[in-house]
Amino acid sequence: MALLPRRGRIIQWFTLVTTLVTFGLTLHLPFHYAYGQSGFQFEVDHAWIASPAIRYHLGVDGISMWLVVLTGFLAPLGVLSSWKAIHHRTKEFYFFFLLQQTAMIGVFVSLDMFLYYAFWELTLVPMAIIISMFGRDRGTEAAIKFFIYTFLPSALLLVAIVWLYAKTGTFDFVRLQSILAQDTVNFPPQALFWASLAFLVAFAVKVPVFPLHGWLGDVFSEAPASLAMVVAGKLGLYSILRFNLGLFPAQARQVAPWMIALAVIGILYGALVALVQTDMKRLVAFSTVSSLSFCILGIFGFAVSGLDGALYQTLNEGITVGALLILLGFMYERYGTYEIASYGGLAKQMPRLATLFVVSSLALVGLPLLNGFVGEFLILSGSFAGHVAWVSAATAGVILSASYMLWMIQRVFYGDVSKMVTELNVVADMGGREHVAIWPMAVLMLVMGVASPIWIRAIDGAVVKLASPAPAPTLGIAVRQ
Repeated sequence: MALLPRRGRIIQWFTLVTTLVTFGLTLHLPFHYAYGQSGFQFEVDHAWIASPAIRYHLGVDGISMWLVVLTGFLAPLGVLSSWKAIHHRTKEFYFFFLLQQTAMIGVFVSLDMFLYYAFWELTLVPMAIIISMFGRDRGTEAAIKFFIYTFLPSALLLVAIVWLYAKTGTFDFVRLQSILAQDTVNFPPQALFWASLAFLVAFAVKVPVFPLHGWLGDVFSEAPASLAMVVAGKLGLYSILRFNLGLFPAQARQVAPWMIALAVIGILYGALVALVQTDMKRLVAFSTVSSLSFCILGIFGFAVSGLDGALYQTLNEGITVGALLILLGFMYERYGTYEIASYGGLAKQMPRLATLFVVSSLALVGLPLLNGFVGEFLILSGSFAGHVAWVSAATAGVILSASYMLWMIQRVFYGDVSKMVTELNVVADMGGREHVAIWPMAVLMLVMGVASPIWIRAIDGAVVKLASPAPAPTLGIAVRQ
């Protein structure tokens, strides 16, 4: 990318081809994955640095495989959505965009803790630079807030990783998992609790878990759509599943009551704050806080169906919220504002965009036959038996999500045509490039709603061992049926 000339659309085409090839390569994983086989697959394990003992160890299982595919899937759609939105310093934007994609895939496939940490930190830098360079109004301020929120807890994560290495002599995740499970002399419960807490705080910020969400509204508001749709959820939720539940199962159960409480508070808080937003992008940001809090509820309920639903909802969030952000970007290109009050009657001018926006919104609120319903149903049904009061409160979030999304749709797309829509008189509905960027997501929303076992069969096999011993067999059979 750095060697390409700034001429015409060479940079955009090069990035698009690169991301399409990468996505094609990620499809090798589900097509050749040995379903039903436990452990990691497609492993690559080579010595890298002798002292300290750092290895280039990669691999995937049912937890990480679909996240790698999702990252590859979203990348070319992000390029298409930025085709006209990014019209200055394009080389810098797409350079950091590809670096961000590399770092995210690295996080999902790394099985050496030091290698993982390197990729984890690498995800922060391109995001912060792009927000600062391409933010709408307060890009630099949002970038600094994002970097401080995410970098400082990552320092605690590094301390905990180094402590584990000092005790065990290895950064290898598989070996660490085995050692921590067997050696109770060198790893007293109190020491492991503090190490697990350092891991959890670093990951909770990236989800974000309430009350560590302070960066999300500004970042969503300022970041280009192609970056905003990957900044929340996936990295933090994956890391909690992989490392907190994988390395510190007992400690994860210790903090589970607190995490469930924070999850339900986040569900209701995010929904209530979204209800009073006047900016569409900020509304989607707080709806994301609510949606991702469902995932935390499913994870710390420790039921197989809840864990299945949490990971499935993580995939849903990437697709549904990504589609909404891209559609909002198309509207901003035409009208130059995200303010709800400025719109009205837009469906008369742009019926295709309105239809796709409604479909994406219904998927987000969990309409049956669409992907969001599957994730929310698995989470709520799996967590209900052990946490009746909290799950009952969380169901109110489903109702509130329908309220704020339908309220926004009514104000923006229907009713009387607003003065701005009339004066600007944008007659062009979505073009070919925009259809190509959105329709793959819209199709997946339906396919994932009616054919969820395609994804669940890999996920279910990987999360069974993370669930509580007692309810796991019954719930696992129920999910597979």
